[in-house]
Amino acid sequence: MPEVKSIFREVLPKQGQLSMEDVPTMVLCKPKLLPLKSVTLEKLEKMQMEAQKAVKLQELAMKEQNQ
Repeated sequence: MPEVKSIFREVLPKQGQLSMEDVPTMVLCKPKLLPLKSVTLEKLEKMQMEAQKAVKLQELAMKEQNQ
């Protein structure tokens, strides 16, 4: 990261304590891969497909009984 030049010039004391402030910097981390579908959405889709299959089976059973 390039150094930022400040308007103020540094003055180091010849006596006493020297204190320094820590300036937070940006830290880049690896990108996180997100799933295209959430687990909840997958569960809901699975439940919906099972319900549709059950309805189709009931409809077929009703047709067979009527014939």
